[in-house]
Amino acid sequence: MATFGTPPARRPSARVRRRRLFAGIAGAVVLLAIIGGTVAAIGFARAGADDDGTDAAPPAPASATPTPTPTPLTPEEQLLASTTDPAACAVSFAGDGVADAPMLQTQGALYAGLPIPSRDGLVFAGWYATPADAAAFAIPGRVNGSEPVVCTDQRVTLHGAWMSPEQNVAEDARIPILMYHQFTANPQGESGWLRGNYAYVGDFDAHMNHIATTGFYLPTWDELSAFIDGRLFLPNHSVIVTDDDADQTWFDLAAPLVDKYKVLTTSFMITAYRQDPPPNVYVLRRSHTHDMHRAGANGDGLITNLSVPEIAADMEASYGVLGVKEIMAYPFGHHNDTAKEGLRQAGWEMARTIEPGYVTIGTDKLALPTVRINYGMGLDALINLIG
Repeated sequence: MATFGTPPARRPSARVRRRRLFAGIAGAVVLLAIIGGTVAAIGFARAGADDDGTDAAPPAPASATPTPTPTPLTPEEQLLASTTDPAACAVSFAGDGVADAPMLQTQGALYAGLPIPSRDGLVFAGWYATPADAAAFAIPGRVNGSEPVVCTDQRVTLHGAWMSPEQNVAEDARIPILMYHQFTANPQGESGWLRGNYAYVGDFDAHMNHIATTGFYLPTWDELSAFIDGRLFLPNHSVIVTDDDADQTWFDLAAPLVDKYKVLTTSFMITAYRQDPPPNVYVLRRSHTHDMHRAGANGDGLITNLSVPEIAADMEASYGVLGVKEIMAYPFGHHNDTAKEGLRQAGWEMARTIEPGYVTIGTDKLALPTVRINYGMGLDALINLIG
């Protein structure tokens, strides 16, 4: 007999089962696609929230503060940077037609090696402390190697001046080279055949005071050389002070007065016998030969008896002591053409004789005249000779 109720389920056929499997797989794929699209859409939406429609530039790297380009040093600053000397001074040169580079000098020492410029058709008229002094050729404002270097903040500027050759010749300058020898503190002088060589130190004091206080210009030897060539103006009120032999009385009595009055002088030393350092800054040491301050076979100075090579060798020995050439003084004033040639070959430019006279434009540089100072020549005698 049949039983009524729910009929038993029939197992699907294999074909149906395959269809259902494919349908499930397809649905899973669609669902995954939907989920993936949704996630992507959400990502795009979030990205769009920050997008202004332009491509975002990558962040700029942090940059360091740029290093400023250093200001180049001036020539004066370069000179000062090259030395650690606290007394160094950069000396600059100014003026129309002046192209000389600045140079280092030492404060307190005398100016050394100041240039002497040249310019076609003109004569150099010197260095001055101010442009106004240069324009007026004001001798009190003229600066040269007879004066100590004075600077402000390690710098000073010298101002050059020029004049015409006609102006230079019209000055008609006659430069005296004073020649002293020994000195005495005895107003009555010394005895013996050299009495005339001894200047009374009281007279020398008056001489130096007169030169220092009445506006004399004190040329250096390189200036005198340029003056002789017609390249440099020297005023008529100029004087050069020299001493022969470097006697002990020069050191003891005269040199202190040179320092007191600050008058540039030259001591001609016989270097085989004396090699003393300068007694003060105002004394220049120059050669009186090394060992030719002796009589020769003919009774004249030995220098007139020797050959050119012998003379040159002696002068080179003197240079080895002094370290400078420039000017020498003939022993006893004796000289000849051989002596001159010996000096030339040894590198000397000028030589002083004992012949009386004044240096002018065109004077023979190897036969410079002099103004001899003897015992008993007081201030009036000096004024008569040099003004």
